[in-house]
Amino acid sequence: MRTNQRLAQLWLDALATELGAAAGTIDTYTDDLNCYLTWLSEKSLGLDDVGLEHVRDYIAGLDQRGYAGSTIARRITVVRNLHRFLISEELGSHDPTSTMPAMKRPRKLPFVLSIAETEALLETAHRLAADPSVGLYRQAGYARRAALFETLYASGMRISEALSLPSDAAPPGTRMLLVRGKGDKQRLVPLHERAIAAIAQWQKLASAYSGGKPTQWLFHSVRNGTKALTRQAALLEIKEAAVAAGLAIPERVSPHVLRHAFATHMHSGGTDLRVLQELLGHAGIETTQIYTHLDTSRLHQMVRDLHPLNEDEEGERTTAA
Repeated sequence: MRTNQRLAQLWLDALATELGAAAGTIDTYTDDLNCYLTWLSEKSLGLDDVGLEHVRDYIAGLDQRGYAGSTIARRITVVRNLHRFLISEELGSHDPTSTMPAMKRPRKLPFVLSIAETEALLETAHRLAADPSVGLYRQAGYARRAALFETLYASGMRISEALSLPSDAAPPGTRMLLVRGKGDKQRLVPLHERAIAAIAQWQKLASAYSGGKPTQWLFHSVRNGTKALTRQAALLEIKEAAVAAGLAIPERVSPHVLRHAFATHMHSGGTDLRVLQELLGHAGIETTQIYTHLDTSRLHQMVRDLHPLNEDEEGERTTAA
C-alpha cells in the first residue's frame, strides 16, 4: 500500500536527518521495514489498522520462518519505533505495540578457543615467521602476523585498537601499551615477554625489508610503513593461521576471538571481574559478566567429560586413575 510506504519513508527520513543514524543502520532498518510492509500488504492492512493481535501474528510468522532470535528482536524494535513515530507525529491514531511486553534478546555466548587451541594458533604463526627460506618479504609478513596475534592475546584489545597503534607504541623494554578505545577513552593494557619479543622481531624484519624507512603504524604494510594493516587483511591472516594450526572450526576464528580468549582465560585464572572490565575497556560491568557465563559453561563441560562417575560413550563407568 502506497500510504504505508509513504509513512514508513517519513520515519526513515527522520532517523537520518533528526537522529543522525548511520547509513548502515538505515539500510538494515529499511530491510526490516520492508519485511513488515510486505506482510501488511499481504494481509491488506494499513498501518493505522494494525492491532496487537496482528503484531503477534507477524512475530509468529517470523519465528516459523526460522529467523534468528536477534533478527526477530530487531524487527520487533523497528515495528515499535515506527508506530511510536506515527503517534508522535500525529500520523496514527493508536500504537498497537504499547501494551506488548519487551522481548528479551537471548544472550549469545561468544566463540572461545581453549588454551591449547590458542597456543597452537600462536605456535603456527611463530613457526612460519622463523623460516627465512620463504624470503624476507614473506617472512616479515609472517612475523607481523605472530606479533599481532601475541599482542591481541596478551592484552585483550580490540583489533581496531591494535591496528591504530602508532609505530612508537611499544619501545624496547615496555610492559604496557596505551590504547585509545571506544569513545576516545584511553587505558593501559599489559604485554608479556612473548608479545614484546614478537613485536621486536617484526620491526626488525620490516626495517630490513624497507631499508630502515620510517613507519607510522605498529602494524603496517610490509611494503609501506605509512599504510596501516587493514581489518580485512588481519581477518584473512588469522583464518589462514587457524587452518594451518589444524583448529577444528577455522572459519569461526577471528581477531576478536583472541580478545575473548584473553578474557576467558584470565577470568578462569582468577582475575577479578572489575580488573577485567578495565583491561577490556568495557563501559559497564554487565558486558564483562558474559565471561562468568563462559566459565560456567566450561565447568559444566568439564564435569560431563572428566567426572570419574560419568558414563563414557560405551555406557561404562569411568574410574579415577
